[in-house]
Amino acid sequence: MTYKVTFATKWSDFDPNRHMRHTAYNEYAAEVRVRYFAEQNFSIDEFTKYNIGPILFTEETSFRKEIHLGENITVNIKLSGLSKNNERWKLVHEVFNEAGKLSAVIKVYGAWLDLSKRKLTSPPKEAKNLFLSADKTDDFEEIILKPKV
Repeated sequence: MTYKVTFATKWSDFDPNRHMRHTAYNEYAAEVRVRYFAEQNFSIDEFTKYNIGPILFTEETSFRKEIHLGENITVNIKLSGLSKNNERWKLVHEVFNEAGKLSAVIKVYGAWLDLSKRKLTSPPKEAKNLFLSADKTDDFEEIILKPKV
């Protein structure tokens, strides 16, 4: 399933050079992640219910084309890695300008955090299919976790 969201950009997304601020790209990618989780029946309310939240270890953004003031953008989400227990995941977001040209690629490596213990955790069984319908990247790989000592 291709999951993408189109956004009307706003004035505060832009810098004095009249192109999108570098951090705005990442904010839209984060919004797409949260919306994707909600579409998979694991919304922020579910995060609260199970006292967990998504965290990022790394976030890498590669800029390709400018996005100019007033343009609409489309941001998608693809799965590039997943551990067997869904504890850790790698996602790729592609950001397209209004003309449909690839403007940025954002790669994130994340996991679930138990908010009480402040330790990584596997999501509850209710989230076991969270990434089942996500498009996968061509270089998708299983994330192998090291045994906990």
